[in-house]
Amino acid sequence: MRDMIKMVVVLTAITAVSSLALSYINDATRAAREYQLLKYVKEPSIKAVFAKLDYNNDPIKDRITLKLGKEGKTIFPAKKDGHIIAVAYDAAAAGYHGEIEVMVGIKPDGTLAGIGIMRHSETPGLGARVAEPSFTEQFRNAKPPVKLSSEGGTINGISGATISSKGVITAVNEALKLFPEVKKEVFKP
Repeated sequence: MRDMIKMVVVLTAITAVSSLALSYINDATRAAREYQLLKYVKEPSIKAVFAKLDYNNDPIKDRITLKLGKEGKTIFPAKKDGHIIAVAYDAAAAGYHGEIEVMVGIKPDGTLAGIGIMRHSETPGLGARVAEPSFTEQFRNAKPPVKLSSEGGTINGISGATISSKGVITAVNEALKLFPEVKKEVFKP
């Protein structure tokens, strides 16, 4: 019995020390992990979204955090001579094999500046084609609501990857639903 109590005390102490160490490491590396996410996941998508715009700022450095509903949303503005000409923020929706994360750029009038696929786990060679420019470029200057051509819209889906294509459309439309609130906060006269 005494050995059992000793073992429980030792395991509890090891677990407590491990938990404290992991908590400390999590806090100590939080800023570096957030920077890595911005630099290597979001920045390429932001550049793709704003590729055709003439802007002269660093959207990552000038990012704005808004409280929309219960959650915060990071907004990346594209500025020309100090005036915001477009914003980008992320949205996600279910694809065939999991969530598709999309960076959506929107101009002040509500038209799309473009989109960029940040992360997905779609089937290589099929659903993964949603990240190809031949698909994403169709969103540039599109007006809401965004729909697939098979549903009366202007976006041609990927043949054989309807669920992946609809996932991107859903994510874009979710971002567009937030735009009135974003516009009210960001595009102040």
